[in-house]
Amino acid sequence: MITRRPSDERGQGQFGWLQARYSFSFSGYYDAKHMGHSVLRVINQDIVRAKSGFGQHGHDNMEILTYVLSGTLSHRDTLGNIADITAGEFQLMSAGTGIEHSEMNRGDVPVELLQIWLQPNVRDLAPRYAQKSFERTSGLTCIVAPDGEAPEALPIRQDARIYRGILSTHEQLSQALHEGRKAWLQLISGRIRVNGQLLMAGDGAAIHDETELTLQAEDDSEFLYFDLP
Repeated sequence: MITRRPSDERGQGQFGWLQARYSFSFSGYYDAKHMGHSVLRVINQDIVRAKSGFGQHGHDNMEILTYVLSGTLSHRDTLGNIADITAGEFQLMSAGTGIEHSEMNRGDVPVELLQIWLQPNVRDLAPRYAQKSFERTSGLTCIVAPDGEAPEALPIRQDARIYRGILSTHEQLSQALHEGRKAWLQLISGRIRVNGQLLMAGDGAAIHDETELTLQAEDDSEFLYFDLP
């Protein structure tokens, strides 16, 4: 079963310095029908105004992935990490017993990003931080994988994998979905068909009880694919 989550039906947050679209319930947006999918709890598409951002705040026992789509985000945390995350880079924080951080746009143009939270399968471990860029290649690239499974990927404390997908117009790929697994696809740009169902930029799709997915690009497209327990 593939259930489309249309972009224009997502929740909205308008805060002056921040414009946000919420795939699942978050902050002041609540929808009992959209509380997450498997261990995937948050997908927010954020646009942060120039010279503003998320001031220092804390998290615990959550796996937090940030993908910067445009601009540069400046990171600082209580582990001592200070870094700029530029367009195309991924940041992963395992909050564990607790971490405080800030994410600021110090530039003169807006920053667009995806903010993604997954629940961990082990709690109260020491927090940690990782950041990486990946070569933009056609097909699926594993960005996040369970601890110790894929040295080239960012490590997560959960039996989950996240892939970045890039397809050119009319390009197609197939992806198996193993028994007992769920998936989510979040389309960043372009248009793709998932087993014939058309997704537009900003759309998501909850996927379960499928054995194989056929992804067909109608336009040049980029997406994130989540393989979930």
